[in-house]
Amino acid sequence: MNDVINQYLIEQEPYYRPVADEVELYEATYAVRMPMMLKGPTGCGKTRFVEHMAWKLGKPLITVACNEDMTASDLVGRFLLDASGTRWQDGPLAIAARYGAICYLDEVVEARQDTTVVIHPLTDARRVLPLEKKGELVHAHPDFQLVISYNPGYQSLMKDLKQSTKQRFGALDFNYPSHDIETEIVSHETGVSAEVAGKLVAIAERARNLKGHGLDEGISTRMLIYAGSLIATGVKPQAACRVALVRPITDDPDMRDALDAAVTTFF
Repeated sequence: MNDVINQYLIEQEPYYRPVADEVELYEATYAVRMPMMLKGPTGCGKTRFVEHMAWKLGKPLITVACNEDMTASDLVGRFLLDASGTRWQDGPLAIAARYGAICYLDEVVEARQDTTVVIHPLTDARRVLPLEKKGELVHAHPDFQLVISYNPGYQSLMKDLKQSTKQRFGALDFNYPSHDIETEIVSHETGVSAEVAGKLVAIAERARNLKGHGLDEGISTRMLIYAGSLIATGVKPQAACRVALVRPITDDPDMRDALDAAVTTFF
């Protein structure tokens, strides 16, 4: 394998606790190189799932955190100036297509729609990436697969994927795990006891019930792992929850008081 791509191999197994049949379904989609869309709220395990599957399949993983300032050149590449003149620098999408990596576009809805259009030729029978500035047509490596993540909770007229983009992908739904599974994940990732992990999950479940009623987003599994990690180092649970769970998600005094009260109930 080319040295360019070796750096993207995942050497150690990322911990992922399957919730349903998502592992088997993803393996089947990779076998036919179907482009995939992972749909679910922030911090529910979409990125960890992709990392786990890349490790399991033994394929390099190139992750791109999409943002509203990202241009098509950021994805496919551009000419750069150096001491000897100009040279072409492949972007992450071009590297993945050229050398056979899984390319993961995280929160793709954040990217401008004119940028996401460049992925279209890679997501149908053509499997090509036109490098227009270079005058090259990259035919995707047989191992290449495109994966995007998408948070339906942030859908709006301004920030949503076009139907012409959505229909090029298969999709897997993700959500926060059931109480017992999420407790197991938090305990495994942080080292806290199952009892403490269960209390953290119960706090998160209360907060998630407030989504749309004062909270834009609930407490994610990722945030619970932050809180558990603080507790594992000796930080008092109430302080850890205040720092990792309550203060990051709201500035509203009444909502903070309500969430602090929930924390006090369990700790």
